[in-house]
Amino acid sequence: MSTTISDKSRLVATLLCFFLGGFGAHRFYVGKTGTAILMIVTLGGLGIWTLIDLIVIVMGSFRDVEGRKVFMWTEPGSVG
Repeated sequence: MSTTISDKSRLVATLLCFFLGGFGAHRFYVGKTGTAILMIVTLGGLGIWTLIDLIVIVMGSFRDVEGRKVFMWTEPGSVG
């Protein structure tokens, strides 16, 4: 696996963003704790920030804390 691709699942990030995006759950999942807490305080930027994140995740451009793209729909080794 390439080092530019995260080991986090895009499907999990998408579902967390859709259902718990206002609380920054998808950002906690990829390790972005600081911005996740900021999302809690602002309720996901009143939904705008959450919507933007959801679009970016689905397009495959969302990045984890180490700057790697959260691109794979499943975690490595989960489907075989």
